Amino acid sequence: MTDTKASPLVARDRRVVWHPYTQMRTSPDPLPVVRGRGVYLYMEDGRRILDGISSWWVNIHGHAHPRLNAALARQAGELEHVMFGGCTHEPAVTLAERLVAILPPRLTRVFFSDDGSTAVEVALKVAHQYWRNRGQPQRTTFVALEHAFHGDTVGAMSVSARSVFTDAFEPLLFPVLRAEAPYRYRCAHCAGEPRCSLACLSSLERLLEARASEVAAVIVEPMLQGAGGMIVWPAEYLVGVRALCDRYGTLLVADEVLTGFGRTGRMFACEHAGVAPDLICLSKALTGGYLPLAATVVSDEVFDAFLSDDRAQAFFHGHSFTANPIACAVALASLDLFEDGRVLERVARLEAQLDRGLSGLRGLPLVGDVRVIGGVGALELVTEQRQGSGGYLDRVGPTLAAAFLERGLLLRPLGNVLYFMPPYVITDAEVDWALDQIRDVLTALSPAS
Repeated sequence: MTDTKASPLVARDRRVVWHPYTQMRTSPDPLPVVRGRGVYLYMEDGRRILDGISSWWVNIHGHAHPRLNAALARQAGELEHVMFGGCTHEPAVTLAERLVAILPPRLTRVFFSDDGSTAVEVALKVAHQYWRNRGQPQRTTFVALEHAFHGDTVGAMSVSARSVFTDAFEPLLFPVLRAEAPYRYRCAHCAGEPRCSLACLSSLERLLEARASEVAAVIVEPMLQGAGGMIVWPAEYLVGVRALCDRYGTLLVADEVLTGFGRTGRMFACEHAGVAPDLICLSKALTGGYLPLAATVVSDEVFDAFLSDDRAQAFFHGHSFTANPIACAVALASLDLFEDGRVLERVARLEAQLDRGLSGLRGLPLVGDVRVIGGVGALELVTEQRQGSGGYLDRVGPTLAAAFLERGLLLRPLGNVLYFMPPYVITDAEVDWALDQIRDVLTALSPAS
């Protein structure tokens, strides 16, 4: 393997760039990526590495897809950007119409922004002001779940579970009510039972029963909690959350930044439970992984609370690159690929292949749990450390990442949770190869029996 420390690009990078999550003096050098094609990233030294995490969960159609490239270039030649405050343009209007047509019912008004954290931040501010505009300003409290992760901005961190991602910023965060999540592998109610009992829903019910009059919204990552450990839900839990929000008269926010656009096998994860939230947050795969773009989509009921002759009732939030035309055009081309390329059928085949391949690893001493949903496969590993095991800082994560990189596979474990989330265009043979690498590395690291 070529020593990336000799890379001219890395040498320049080290002098001026601040990378996320890698400021330790012992952090490995960044990968000097010069191009991407399909599921592969190509390094400055010629190495080819399979992108097993879809470039932080955003890429779904593969790198440098010709139809997405063409849409980007075509739009750049027409209109690269215009402010969206007081202006409009064809790509944004068409994209909003296309999203409303495929989203769960009742989601009819699209507010564009920049990225996943911003989409969540918008949803929190909308939910807060919704009640203020309706004459119930006391409803300022949010209910979030254990193991949640909703982003890196202050509001998004506040509704995320307390963790290494939020610890340094605790004084900045607003308090939230925290309910149990359906984490079967570590459930205090039914981990040893053949089925989920949904007993964890009772904690949400107790919170809403006691404090519904002050709750603005319940926010969840439907069906799959991502950075909190790739925790897969039973659909019945989401049905229960929607029913409780209805019973106690509060808003439901679905953070589908990760789960939207096919990741869980449905276009949107809420479809697994047949429920429609009051607000939904979208980003990541919205543009096929090409450009930053996000949307917070709300119901007419929520939108109407801001419709007034009083300017103070308006939603005062907007970013410079809101509804960027190039990003919107690429997002439209991505939606075209879903229609033309039978993408969800491909995700269904990928899910079956992941389930077969990862289930065969259950017997390894290092493997505690196997979780698969749509195009996401995860293994929760059992590790031993003096200071405890598990969590994002578990030392097994960097060890595994380095071992896979040596084999030409880019994976980025969440501490002791190893996951594989490739672009949908990955072939069966490429999936089998990646699963072979996972099996071989985990076998080598497993203690001898």
